[in-house]
Amino acid sequence: MKDKLNDIICKSAKSKDKDYKLSDGAGMYLLVKTSGTRCWRLKYRIGGKERQLAIGVYPDIGLSEARKKRDAARELVAKGIDPSQAKKQEKRMIAIKTENSFESIAREWHDNNKHTWTEGHAKDILRRLEMDVFKPIGNRPITDIGSLELLDVIRKIETRGAHELAHRTLQYCSRVFRYAVLTSRAERNPASDLQGALKPVVQKHYKALDLKDLPDFLKTLERNDMRLYLPTRLAVKMLLLTFVRTSELINAKWEEFDEDEAMWVIPAERMKMRRPHMVPLSRQVLGILQELKKYRGESAFVFPNQINRSRSMSNNTILGAIKRLEYSDKTTGHGFRALAMSTIKEKLGYRHEVIDRQLAHAHENKIVAAYDRAQFLDDRKKMMQEWADFVDVQAKIEPKEDKEH
Repeated sequence: MKDKLNDIICKSAKSKDKDYKLSDGAGMYLLVKTSGTRCWRLKYRIGGKERQLAIGVYPDIGLSEARKKRDAARELVAKGIDPSQAKKQEKRMIAIKTENSFESIAREWHDNNKHTWTEGHAKDILRRLEMDVFKPIGNRPITDIGSLELLDVIRKIETRGAHELAHRTLQYCSRVFRYAVLTSRAERNPASDLQGALKPVVQKHYKALDLKDLPDFLKTLERNDMRLYLPTRLAVKMLLLTFVRTSELINAKWEEFDEDEAMWVIPAERMKMRRPHMVPLSRQVLGILQELKKYRGESAFVFPNQINRSRSMSNNTILGAIKRLEYSDKTTGHGFRALAMSTIKEKLGYRHEVIDRQLAHAHENKIVAAYDRAQFLDDRKKMMQEWADFVDVQAKIEPKEDKEH
């Protein structure tokens, strides 16, 4: 049957008291509603029953495009396929792809695993994905993302000079893809094809204070020529005496301390290895806590943020203090851990296992980690007091004058 409509007829079709149809032939017509809306419809028969297919709204779908959709639908009918069901299936697939976008699955993976990470680490992972991955590929169906597209995303991080971050982000993406495979929403992990594609990371050790520099560092901290806020100086001193990780110190809460038992128990959710960690408190650290109580106020944090006391001190506060003391070229907060490890071994004679347990290191050997339950708590209590006493001695050492040669 020859087509009957043209653009002029379609444009000039006005609403009436009742809905009416303008036939174009081959089962397609323009339905003009009383509201003025004009819709394309297709009548067809399949399985002996008459059905209708909504093609679209005019003028969003023009006459020419409507005819193409009509002809495509009639081809499906000729093959015994119901175009209405095919359209519904297509919509379902689009919805599934939207629900199974990389971002939606990545957030689901993150939510399912965040209880295994520290709060700070969980926030860092999500922030990195939001900053570098979600924008370029977050809305893409995860099944449509290939190795080259993923590599392009990661290489943009690498070109900023953030080589280690690029490797970590690729690892996060790989875990997201593996999770999608395990939950039957993807068939493969394209990140696995990218091994060796990134520039290798040159491992850098944290800068750590040399023992010979410790006396001068302590005197500089005590003189406070830089006029550091007292809680900031006490935080640096406590970090040196306890050699915990900086994040473990600045997020410490008063409820974690038992001063009668001289013990600080850091809860599992704040520890890198996700298990509680006991820190025996020396007399010197107990003295620091007494000083800090003068600044306690209503804050739950031992080291509250100066501006918003409902939050903890920033990690940058420690770094900034070391920088203002003009020691940033020699150490970081993390460097106190290396200083304690080497000095306690060499000067105080403690076994590696005792110091290692106090540092809350993870065993590289998983079998050893599974069976090693030794806490060495008595040894650690004695060691932490001896270390604090040793630091006190260093603070009294006068710097040697340079000799003329």
